[in-house]
Amino acid sequence: MADPIQQFDIKPLIRLGDIAGHEIALTNSSAFMFLVVALAASFVLLGSRNRAPVPGRWQSLVELQHEFVLKTLREITGEHGLRFFPLVFSLFTFILFANLVGMLPYGFTVTSHLIVTFALAALVFAVVTVYGLAKHGLRFFRLFMPADVPMALAPFIVPIEIISYLSRPVSHSVRLFAVMLGGHITLKVFAGFVVSLSGIGAIGIAAAILPLMMTVAITALEILMAFIQAYVFTMLTCMYLNDALHPGH
Repeated sequence: MADPIQQFDIKPLIRLGDIAGHEIALTNSSAFMFLVVALAASFVLLGSRNRAPVPGRWQSLVELQHEFVLKTLREITGEHGLRFFPLVFSLFTFILFANLVGMLPYGFTVTSHLIVTFALAALVFAVVTVYGLAKHGLRFFRLFMPADVPMALAPFIVPIEIISYLSRPVSHSVRLFAVMLGGHITLKVFAGFVVSLSGIGAIGIAAAILPLMMTVAITALEILMAFIQAYVFTMLTCMYLNDALHPGH
């Protein structure tokens, strides 16, 4: 049976040279990130190119995606949060396409690598922190002391809130990474059972029916999780942006 972890190996495709003893190369991970950006951009640009009064299927999909992200952002952050729509929409689209591309044969799931999801979460953390401080100044630190909490509890509440705030990039990134990693490993294991059992004759082929059914079911579940995890990451991003807009609420 093939190693289920092997699908996550990062391999250099084009070596570009060395800088200070570190190899610089175009890897399969970076190549698929370029592919994801190209596909996502093409999907949005082509779907919004002809803005017909009666939208076709392509335009309808783009408008549905646009309205979905816009509604999520507005419901969580209010009208003031719409200034962050380009960021939130870009994150949702990138993660969704990255998850779906990883489901294709010979595809590579970049969101199954913690460094990628952490970079996205760190970007959100930086935007929230910088915008919150720039807009509210020292009042941004009211975020660490929720309203209506007695001052006597401040020595206990404030450290907990600070630790919770600083751990956001970790929890934000690990959730997406762990789900995509675990799902793809499980899918690879059951697919490996099907291949292995099918190679031992008629009895093996009969025994491979159940793993095959599980493989199909897990594939459907993984496609569903591709959408759900993109939504969860986006929803949490909107919640964190709401803290930057309305600290202490």
